[in-house]
Amino acid sequence: MNNEHLNHEGVEFEREDLGAAGIFAFLVGLAVVALLIHLILVGMYRYLDTYEKTHQPQPAPMARSAPADPRQATPREADKFPMPRLETNERDELKDKLLQEEETLNTYGWVDQKAGVVHIPIDRAMDLIAQQGLPTAPANISNRPTGGQKVPTGGRQAVRELRPTPSTQR
Repeated sequence: MNNEHLNHEGVEFEREDLGAAGIFAFLVGLAVVALLIHLILVGMYRYLDTYEKTHQPQPAPMARSAPADPRQATPREADKFPMPRLETNERDELKDKLLQEEETLNTYGWVDQKAGVVHIPIDRAMDLIAQQGLPTAPANISNRPTGGQKVPTGGRQAVRELRPTPSTQR
């Protein structure tokens, strides 16, 4: 291999580059400073915690068997708290509520059995409305059905049944 192209006059490299010792000294100094900051913060937080514990206000004399640390309530103490209470497991409660709503929207069932009111799946209700149409109000509100007259439930049939007939006009 020919090294003639590497030897040029006036071309040299800097001989006073940063050595490994300088890099090592910087890293050691950085670790010492980080350790020092850590120790200062641990000491400061311990001091603040003991200061807070010694300067806690005395509990009210009427308070019975208050826990040593009011931030640490036991489940038995939580049950004594009056309603409404905070949720204890939001995810499960929300999941149960959503499942109940989905069941109501997608199943058949009674709303009021005595009155004969039921709920049907929302898809079936949409199909029925598409087939029969929505109930419409009569043009003349004074001709509402009274007494034993049946109220029509929807579509063109409802409009025909609610139109005034010669016998109902005054």
